[in-house]
Amino acid sequence: MSRPVAVLSNAGGMSSSAGSGAHDLKPMPLLDVQNLSVSFCSRTVVHGVSFSIARGEKLALVGESGSGKTVSALSLLRLAEQATVSGQAWFDGQDLLALPERALRAIRGQDIAMIFQEPMTALNPLMRVGDQIAEVITLKQGLAAPKAGLAAVDLLAEVGIDDPARRYRAYPHQLSGGQRQRAMIAMALACHPKLLLADEPTTALDVSLRGQILDLLDRLQRERGMSVLMITHDLNLVRRFADRVVVMEQGRVVEQGATRTLFANPQHPYTQRLMASQPERDPLADTAPTPLGQAPVLTATGLRVSYPTPLPGLRGWFKRGEFVAVHGADFALAPGQTLGVMGESGSGKSTLALAVLGLLPFQGKLTFAGDSWGHDSASNKALRRQVQVVFQDPFSSLSPRMTVEEIVGEGLGVFEPTLPASQRRERVVQALQDVGLDADTTGSVTALLGRYPHEFSGGQRQRLAIARALIIGPRILVLDEPTSALDVTVQKQVLQLLQRLQRGHGLSYLLITHDVAVIRAMAHTVLVMRAGEVVETGLVHAVLTNPKHAYTRILVSAAG
Repeated sequence: MSRPVAVLSNAGGMSSSAGSGAHDLKPMPLLDVQNLSVSFCSRTVVHGVSFSIARGEKLALVGESGSGKTVSALSLLRLAEQATVSGQAWFDGQDLLALPERALRAIRGQDIAMIFQEPMTALNPLMRVGDQIAEVITLKQGLAAPKAGLAAVDLLAEVGIDDPARRYRAYPHQLSGGQRQRAMIAMALACHPKLLLADEPTTALDVSLRGQILDLLDRLQRERGMSVLMITHDLNLVRRFADRVVVMEQGRVVEQGATRTLFANPQHPYTQRLMASQPERDPLADTAPTPLGQAPVLTATGLRVSYPTPLPGLRGWFKRGEFVAVHGADFALAPGQTLGVMGESGSGKSTLALAVLGLLPFQGKLTFAGDSWGHDSASNKALRRQVQVVFQDPFSSLSPRMTVEEIVGEGLGVFEPTLPASQRRERVVQALQDVGLDADTTGSVTALLGRYPHEFSGGQRQRLAIARALIIGPRILVLDEPTSALDVTVQKQVLQLLQRLQRGHGLSYLLITHDVAVIRAMAHTVLVMRAGEVVETGLVHAVLTNPKHAYTRILVSAAG
């Protein structure tokens, strides 16, 4: 089954194969999806989606988790397991959804290639990176192993990996996140595809690496003349990269159009809500009086964290080396304020947070209103009540085998073991109400107590994690990337919740993040880290508006 490569349109809007003149010639799109529907068992998750991609065009498929954008892309190549797919997907004159499996297998990786969201799970951990790329070349182009290996080295060089011959022999875990993503791109480009499907290709990367990968994809797209279907929820990425945008909500296309037009004047309420979901600073954050004369709740002087490392050769038998993760950091956290710690992966910010939480040994001085971590478990227990943590991924940080009442009330069992069960339940209910979970449900908040984490959305799970930390009345919350695993609209809601709780409870936050927009919205002061060193610190407005250090300027510029 095939389609003509072009149609001629007359003034009446009817199409024909001959007619009104060369100026009416409209080339057929490379990919034309019509009325795509996808179901799992009896549940339809994609409802009659239609869109097209021209040759050499960059199209962004935008929406939150659960909108159906990834399932739609996977279904084009029939990679969605146990899915029932209907509709049409015309690619180069062939309906992908009607092709036999053998014919479709020839198209996968050859004419249509895909870059997945997380390269660490997409790459085989037991094979060298270069061998994985060479394998694709051998299978799809029939080159002998030596020539395929040379071609793989050339591809690694083309995507900007330094010393490609050496990196060819590396395993995925031996590469950085950015290098792994570049290797995935090299594998996808191995057979010079006409269409590249990129599923959240920068979500797992730091802000400056996102810009590098985006520039790389843009350059390769122009040089090779291929089309790109970008699947993402990152609106800044869309604005910078895509020619056109298709917006999906709950499995349906709600709006599509040219990027500049759609961003300037979104028509659908859902699109408008996405555009308005950037983190916003609490207008009351800077109007509260500065706590002059009050001692900081947390101070660090010369904070240093190191790890022992093996030395090569005979020296390793008698002596250990050292890797310094944090080099002598100095900072202070004022009552009721937020100190943002900003930097890329490997900068030492999460190590610093673990030291503050007393989970790593450190050198230097670290005090909480005069107290510090010691070797006495009783004194440490009292201090742990004052310093709590909210982790990045609420799904992995909440026990799947405990109910909401058990999860949120667990701290009370440790710090107030004699509290009667009825009072403990009252405190749990109050904590859930404080984080707004009663507003997210139609019934009574007590109906939530017997439910498990998997029964909640990502935003609700993060609210549970915050309630668990707050219930014992801490003075400091360490927030380790608290919104990076959330969609943009949910991210804004959680940040607003944290701002409200800070005002209401007088909490101090140590905020760990690589997201400049979150720092701008939440922090009063900021600490910029690179390779374990503090390279810049100061009031958030001064640092982000007029950064002094070159690295800070890179981070701020990459954030757009």
